[in-house]
Amino acid sequence: MSQYKALEEKIKACRKCDLRSTCTQVVPGEGNEKAAIMFIGEGPGEKEDKLGRPFVGAAGKFLDEMIGLIGMKREDVFIANVVKCRPPGNRDPMPEEAEACWPWLLAQIKIINPKLIVTLGRHAMERILPNQKISQMHGKALRREITGLGKQVFYALYHPAAALYQGSLRETIKTDFKKIPKILKVIDKGDGEENKKKEIQMNADRFSDENKQESLF
Repeated sequence: MSQYKALEEKIKACRKCDLRSTCTQVVPGEGNEKAAIMFIGEGPGEKEDKLGRPFVGAAGKFLDEMIGLIGMKREDVFIANVVKCRPPGNRDPMPEEAEACWPWLLAQIKIINPKLIVTLGRHAMERILPNQKISQMHGKALRREITGLGKQVFYALYHPAAALYQGSLRETIKTDFKKIPKILKVIDKGDGEENKKKEIQMNADRFSDENKQESLF
């Protein structure tokens, strides 16, 4: 059994919060255990709860489409959620529920060790970049130090479901998604120049940080 599979079994056995008593099954996540890109959403919905897989509904189909847009397949990336059990009625996760699941997500990130973590929606972004507005942070890549994780590059996007309810966001999400390959190239270049930090303005194809609250690379 791989290190990740062993972790997955522990996640499935978790009873740290009340969500496990109301959901059908735990949805740890799925994908390439050595993925360069890790997507993190909010939590499982009704279909995900039934099938035990993340992002398999309409929003998942759009996510698959976006992954294809950058020349990759679902099996090339890893997809997880902040909470691993479906909140009743698809309500937002309670702070204590997200907190209970946080160590599992950290453990997943440590094992997978992705080059880039893409947060999908404001709830996932809030766990990494608290007190920020997704309308201001989407499409921006930031390197941030996270307790228990170290330095990691994060990229905030609108949740794919947002495009289903607000058609105007569809093109915004596509535009943001198309930046991912360029971000990975910058990460690779930065990894080869260990002691250098870069500040790169990004409009269509460059980084920016309007708030100057997070250091860029």
